[in-house]
Amino acid sequence: MPKIVDHDARREQIARAACRVVARSGLESLTLRDVAAEIGFANGALKPYFPTKAALSQAAFTYVFEQTGRRVERETAGKRGAAALRAFALEVLPLDAARLDEARVVLPFWQLAIHDPAQARVNDRAMLSWRSSMRTWLAEGCDDGDIRPDLDLTAAAESFLNFLLGAQGTGVLDAEYNGPRQLQAQLEVQLRGLRP
Repeated sequence: MPKIVDHDARREQIARAACRVVARSGLESLTLRDVAAEIGFANGALKPYFPTKAALSQAAFTYVFEQTGRRVERETAGKRGAAALRAFALEVLPLDAARLDEARVVLPFWQLAIHDPAQARVNDRAMLSWRSSMRTWLAEGCDDGDIRPDLDLTAAAESFLNFLLGAQGTGVLDAEYNGPRQLQAQLEVQLRGLRP
């Protein structure tokens, strides 16, 4: 009897392995051969799922974004306004080894997205989702009185997003000044600027 394979689970397993390879060795080490070796598969076993390096890198980024999204959904459940915004930020910031590895996957993906419209669209969809959530939480905070009512919500959301994305880079590259403790302190500065 032939072995039944759960193809969605296999894709996720490969994407997770691709994330580990990129986080450990960089995007240049992301080859089908290296990812296959990471999970003990034959070299050709990945091609039906991810035929190119671009497809594999996109899967890794999408996996990271989905993992972050699951954490955000869990941690913001029942929260609104500034409390939800803080919970969201704590899931995005590279505050532990797992989130630091996620940042190590995201940073090289952005370089691909700069030059590849298909990769850029993947990033744009992810950021559109974050922007929408942040604007909702900011509007709730204005309604609840824990965020300044005079804020331009679009500009405030973009500013907050730029802080989070920049923190992913500095958390990886400049951890002496942007380690978990410093990034949490910086987050509080950002949030104080939103309060009435």
